[in-house]
Amino acid sequence: MPNNTPTLIRLAQAQDASALASLYTQLTLDPKIHILPERLTALRDQPHTRIYVAEHGGGVVGTLLLNLCTDIMYGAQPFAVLENLVVAEHARSLGIGKRLMAAAEMECQKRDCSKILLSSSAQRLDAHRFFEACGFSGSLKRGFVKYRREFHHA
Repeated sequence: MPNNTPTLIRLAQAQDASALASLYTQLTLDPKIHILPERLTALRDQPHTRIYVAEHGGGVVGTLLLNLCTDIMYGAQPFAVLENLVVAEHARSLGIGKRLMAAAEMECQKRDCSKILLSSSAQRLDAHRFFEACGFSGSLKRGFVKYRREFHHA
């Protein structure tokens, strides 16, 4: 895929559902992924959620989910959680991930976020290097996760 092909970063739309499902499957290898077009439409209208997609070469080749979280620590200043950044394998090294990250950071700056948090699977060393190249530090905090299957039922 030529690097001089323009890349468009935009908010996800209902018709992006199958492309997003394909990208998320590349990220997680989870066969249960199911993206509802109506959910994309509903989230598009919510002020605290942004699902960005990158169009390149005629199709959606990347995505990123940004959630703006209400906080009380610094007045009304929110913080952001970035999730599900994935660029299609065939479109990597074209700057698409950097463009998605820049869009998220611009939104966070516009919203006066105090910080952006993200998590990444421990074994994804290439992704960690990418995040560090984007200015994130993996040594300042430690992330923890508990999946639904591990919830205790009362």
